[in-house]
Formats: sequence, structure tokens, C-alpha cells
Amino acid sequence: MRIIGDFHIHSKFSRATSKDMNLEKLAEWAKKKGLDIIGTGDFTHPGWFAELKQKLTEEKPGLFKFKDDQSAKAHFILTAEVSSIYSKAGKVRKIHNLIFAPNLEAVKKINDRLTRIGNLWSDGRPILGLDAKELLKIVLDAGPDCFLVPAHIWTPWFSLFGSNSGFDSLEECFEELSKEIFAVETGLSSDPEMNWRLSALDKISLISNSDCHSPANLAREANVFEIELNNLSYQEIKRILKEKDSKKFLYTIEFFPEEGKYHYNGHRNCNISFDPAETKKHNLICPECGRRLTVGVIHRVDELADRKVGFKPKDVPGSRHLIPLSEIIAEVLGTAKLSKKVQDEYQKMVVGLGSELEILLDLPPDKIAQVSLPKVAQDIEKMRQGKVKKIPGYDGVYGKISVLEESDSSSKITGQDLEQPSLF
Repeated sequence: MRIIGDFHIHSKFSRATSKDMNLEKLAEWAKKKGLDIIGTGDFTHPGWFAELKQKLTEEKPGLFKFKDDQSAKAHFILTAEVSSIYSKAGKVRKIHNLIFAPNLEAVKKINDRLTRIGNLWSDGRPILGLDAKELLKIVLDAGPDCFLVPAHIWTPWFSLFGSNSGFDSLEECFEELSKEIFAVETGLSSDPEMNWRLSALDKISLISNSDCHSPANLAREANVFEIELNNLSYQEIKRILKEKDSKKFLYTIEFFPEEGKYHYNGHRNCNISFDPAETKKHNLICPECGRRLTVGVIHRVDELADRKVGFKPKDVPGSRHLIPLSEIIAEVLGTAKLSKKVQDEYQKMVVGLGSELEILLDLPPDKIAQVSLPKVAQDIEKMRQGKVKKIPGYDGVYGKISVLEESDSSSKITGQDLEQPSLF
């Protein structure tokens, strides 16, 4: 059966997160979204770890259920993100990594080690002066089933390949332990198609997660597996990722990467957004303030890629690019996605039709139109066909994805159409 997992989220103990990022609301929203597995996020935070111990019970090997809601569908998987800021090879590195653990005992071992290095109470995503390689050692020492996934690997400021503080290869970062890395997270500003341009990632599973700070943003990116319920476990998920089992790892659910906050290069304070070709004309310098532009994901992929746009390796999971349902409704109604009108329509749809992901991925337009506005059903079908227009995000500003109208070009617009030929 189809199993959908969003492994990277944050709790109410992380900075700039909703107070609703608690287990009760996460379980409630997982049902609305259609998620089967949710990362707990933030297990390094002592307060959150205490809640996880108190309120979760292991229901399948390495997967947990919320004790207080027996009707809850989703399982929780123990995860946390750590921010490492350190100096290596003469450069300050800022790397975010996602940690997976199979049980609370392994989490305690990891937390006990990290407590000696920094203050875990300060943030759900702790900032530690710890080399990413040393963090990986700690994770591996906590138990044979623990593993680490570099998070949102292309974002400029805090990632493995980030233009401002990252590395050019896994080996530069993790050295002899790079063989222990079998999955990376592509992030909101990139998708698998962009990552396929790097042959160095051919043996690596590409996962996608929401990295959400509020429950309504759960599953904006996620991973889709084919796993029978009697075989569902932490160990099976790890096996699928480690072995790149394309029969079991079906596809990822993706933002259109242009919607991510760091797709293009630019300066938000100067309202400058450039594609790689325009950036090259300006020698990476902002024409307004004279400082270096924030180099975004597409430019950085171009720098490291050894394949042309459009290359696809054999036997890799596919991807499905979606616009969140609330954004589609908001566009149809001509109002903000957090408005009461949008929320009422969203609730009517998930009650009358099923989960958000079922609506966006599966249901025929005529069935959607029986409950919602015909225009909503039409726009969902257009989205599935890739008939969208895109204003790419840059330097921390989210991009804008909207469905093509009759007045727009009737041709299909793809992410590839917006990308420039390789400059490197």
C-alpha cells in the first residue's frame, strides 16, 4: 500500500514556529494531509524529548503512535535537525543535518553526547560548534540503525553544498565517513530533476520533506513508498533508502522548486532577482548596492553539475510537483490563503473528499467539483499537467506559483523552461 512520509519538521520548541506544533495538532493535521509517517523533529530538545517519552508509544518497530488519540492514522519517526557551525579548510561552515533514530534509548545516547558540546535547551534545532563529521560519528555510535541525512543540501547559508558555507562534495565534508551517507534532502528550492545533474549523487537516495514550522505546512514535500502494513517499520524505511529500492521508493512530492526561497540569485533588500545568465553579466554583484548577490540553488547546481539539464539516471524514483491546496483555493477566491474563506473551503473539501494529498494526487476533477468550486477542480487538473506560471524565489523570498489562465500562454511551462543553459 502507499505510505507517505514527511520526516523533517520542527516542534513548538524551535524558534519561529507555531505554538500548535505539538503532538495533538500534528496528529490531527497528518490526517487532513494524508500522511502516514511524520518526523517528530527536535528530539534533542529536553522539553520535547520529555513529551515524546510521555505521549508516544511504539506501535510498529521504530515507529510510534500518539497515545491520546487512538484514531490517529500517522506514525511518528524519531528525528531531529542539528545546526553545525565550525571552521574547516580555512572556511566557516554552516551545515544542517537531519538525524534519524530507531528508539528513545538511542535518542538519549545522542542527547547525552550533545549536551556536553552545547546548550540543547536553547532551541529545538540546536546550534553547535561541532564538525558535521563528528556529529555523524556520534549518531553512528548511538546504535547501528541510527543514520544522518544532510538537510536541504543546496540552500545558500546552512547546507552541505550551500554557496556561502558549504562544500563541493560529500567527501570534503564527511571524509572517510562519507560512505555512511546514503540519503540527502533536496530542499524546497530544488527537486530530484536538478539533483540528477550530479553523477556524484547517483548512489544517494534523494528525499523531500516539508521542514515545516506550522501544521498547515505539513506534507508540502514528502516521500511516497510502497510498503505493506505488516512490513512497515523504521528498519524497512532505512533499508529502502540505503539500497535505493526503486520498487519500494515510488516518488517524492515536491514544491515547484521555483517557489522555494532560494531558487534564483538576488538581494531581497534591493528587489533584485537574477537567473544565472543575468547574474553572470553582473559578475555576481548587485547593481543596486554593489555587494555580492546571494547565490541561489539553481546557480549552485550549475556550478557543481557534470550533466546537462534533463538528464535522468536509470531506476530512480520519480516526482510529483504540487501546489498546496490552500494556495489553489486562495487563488480561485482571490484572497489570502490564511483567510477564513479559504480555511472553510479547505475543511469542506477534506471532510467531503478525503485527505489533501488524495485530492491533489488522485481524485478526478469531476468528483472534486461535486464538493468544491468547479474552478478549483479545473486548476488542480491544470497543476497536474504542469500548466503553471512561475516567479522564482530568491534571497529568502518565496517564489509564486500559479495556475495558467486562458489569457496566459496555453503551452506547458516546465521548470526546465525557466532554467538557463549551463554556464559552467
